[in-house]
Amino acid sequence: MTDVVFYFQVHQPYRLKRFSFFDIGKGGPYFDDDLNQMIMERVAQKCYLPMNALLLRQIEKHAGRFRVSFSISGTALTQMERWAPEVLDSFRALVDTGCVELLAETSHHSLAFLADMEEHKEQIREQLARLDRLFGVKPNVFRNTELVIDERVALLAEALGFEGLMGEGAEHALGWRSAHHVYRPEGCERLKLLMRAYRLSDDIAFRFSDPNWPERPLTAPKFASWAKDVPEDADYIGLFMDYETFGEHQWQETGIFQFMEHLPEAMLAEERFAFRTPTEVVRRHSPISRLALPRPVSWADEERDLTAWLGNEMQQAAHRAIHDLGPAARHARDEGDRATFEAWRRLTTSDHFYYMCVKYSSDGDVHKYFSPYGSPHDAYITFMNVIDDLARRLRPYQSPDRQPARTLD
Repeated sequence: MTDVVFYFQVHQPYRLKRFSFFDIGKGGPYFDDDLNQMIMERVAQKCYLPMNALLLRQIEKHAGRFRVSFSISGTALTQMERWAPEVLDSFRALVDTGCVELLAETSHHSLAFLADMEEHKEQIREQLARLDRLFGVKPNVFRNTELVIDERVALLAEALGFEGLMGEGAEHALGWRSAHHVYRPEGCERLKLLMRAYRLSDDIAFRFSDPNWPERPLTAPKFASWAKDVPEDADYIGLFMDYETFGEHQWQETGIFQFMEHLPEAMLAEERFAFRTPTEVVRRHSPISRLALPRPVSWADEERDLTAWLGNEMQQAAHRAIHDLGPAARHARDEGDRATFEAWRRLTTSDHFYYMCVKYSSDGDVHKYFSPYGSPHDAYITFMNVIDDLARRLRPYQSPDRQPARTLD
């Protein structure tokens, strides 16, 4: 039997206001709450609420045989609590079925592990506390920001007690190996790694409504037939994607909801397939081999590395600048200035650096779609103006002997 693992990433960043040079030092807000509220409410109506209702119907229809998993970033949860509490209620209803697993991640969807491993750990712990408070769950599986994995991420996940880690099934990581087996990251003794089947995942997430795709329209029976082409000895098929695929990136008019309404039945009609959650898979299967991960692997762009966020000098300078302020921000928190500390943490969110990407062709089009800026340079200038203002706010908390964040790998 081959397990089918549906995993959805739910995330919304705190987008910045148009913060100019002339705003520095004036005490103005950094984040565009009007825009962030508008986007959260829009995505709630177009994606979260209808898709959660659809999944709940499918779980009930198939008496628990249909199972899915989510990770929900802390920044998204905060926005839901403030602007869309009905969405939180709908996620609670899903979790209460016992057929939906929540995964751990960093609270602020950051790449902090590259510059500040202690901050990375603190964000994971904060997210775990949030999931316990809101849903009463303790995750067993970790999903790093943007599915970025390497041996450092794996070793820390194991040290924190996680049983599983999610990753991208990129050829440059797997080599000749298959993404449909469980692996053990090199250096780990207990942790198990589940990999994304990126072609099948992207058929839904990216190609579903592409007018130039020769396989359009994609139907549930057609997709199930493609899944049958996966070798019989496969442990699982990892279908990992952004949850906003449904209704936001792929509009309702494309038929994406009808596709998902029929997919569970089409898959379950094949005796070979069973839907399972990540924890169920890591407990059912032993690692087939160890897998070396000396360099970071992500699920972004053709390269599937860090270049979506750190591929140019603007991105690298911005990432260093925010983490250089980490010690002062934590000092501010310890002195009771939680607002400034939280502003700093929201600026560690990976989206800010994603907006500065200067890639072209199809990857560039994806970056432009998600960016609220006119250009990557506009994103950089706005971010660095905010950093300049934040550095001034943090000046009273600066230590004279502080060390800057280390150079990124």
